[in-house]
Amino acid sequence: MDAATMTDATRGVSVDAGAGNTGDGSGSSSGSGSGSGSSSNDNVGNSSGASSAGNAGSDSGDGSGNAGSTSGTRDPAIVAIGLTRRFGRTVAVDAVDLEIPRAKIYGFLGPNGCGKSTTFRMLCGLLTPTEGEVRVMGHSIPREAETVRPLIGYMTQQFSLYRDLSVRENLDFLGKVRGLSRRRRRERIAGSLQTYDLERLARRRPENLSGGERQRLALAAAVLHEPPILLLDEPTSAVDPRTRRSFWDNLFKLIEEDVTILVSTHYMEEAERCHQLAILDRGKLVAEGEPKTLIGNLAHTVLEVEGERLGRVRQRIAELGIARSVAQLGNRLRVLLDPGDTEAAERVGAAVASSGATIARTRPGLEDVFVAATEGD
Repeated sequence: MDAATMTDATRGVSVDAGAGNTGDGSGSSSGSGSGSGSSSNDNVGNSSGASSAGNAGSDSGDGSGNAGSTSGTRDPAIVAIGLTRRFGRTVAVDAVDLEIPRAKIYGFLGPNGCGKSTTFRMLCGLLTPTEGEVRVMGHSIPREAETVRPLIGYMTQQFSLYRDLSVRENLDFLGKVRGLSRRRRRERIAGSLQTYDLERLARRRPENLSGGERQRLALAAAVLHEPPILLLDEPTSAVDPRTRRSFWDNLFKLIEEDVTILVSTHYMEEAERCHQLAILDRGKLVAEGEPKTLIGNLAHTVLEVEGERLGRVRQRIAELGIARSVAQLGNRLRVLLDPGDTEAAERVGAAVASSGATIARTRPGLEDVFVAATEGD
């Protein structure tokens, strides 16, 4: 998609955040690339070589794994057109169009049941779309689903490795499943244990690991076969902020190796780390773009009310019937007003005047974008 605009459900939030120009790279390479060909959302290096693992290849087709940039742009990692999935009468994903650039982190944000996991499963070939077309690294799904699956690493929300195998045994087993030779398995396991700080834990079983350690093991397993695309379904839902930050540091290192990452999340802090973001609601794509662009284009008014005993103040604001949302943050209320009502802010001010609370306009954040895009009709 060259540009994306929020639907009417966003109440005036509009985005002009195109995925950029794309060229006609057709291949991939076995090694992890240097990332030198991935410069921005608009232009990334062209690729024409092809070998086994599917990572973005170099311009010369020498199989080195280095992303080239001398002959234009590469095709997007993933393109979806009219992607739809129905379960009986329920439409889980409704005509979603996506164009996901290579070597970027592309985030999916949305309420529970919005279609994120269903979309993920269709993009990796685990679920057949009812309608629409998906192309992953130039391959069509579902027609070439078996070809696509080795190109993808998938880390599920729930820990899904074998609890009766040690860390090393889990990695070795998955290496066999992925078809890695004995020599390559030894190399990749040794490198993964070091990269993800698992060397001292190699003989432990997952049941004896902390949540953060299991998360690192799951990530190591997902990228063991060096896939050019990595799908992460709410990967940090059970870890502390420090562990979450360390996890994201590892993701950005993978981006430098020319890996394209799709991540679903409920955390606004995580969503802001993404290069591009798609917001889903009731199966529809309601907003897409860079997080800072989505925030900058929010047409809503955001007010902050500060004071004591805000319960009554909040009730007064709600009774006006003009607030999109009212959220309490300690001694503050954050009030989101729909665009177009020029008197709304004054009416809120009048409603809280007698309470002694202070009121002021404030800058919007990504959570305000999320609320504007997904709440109400």
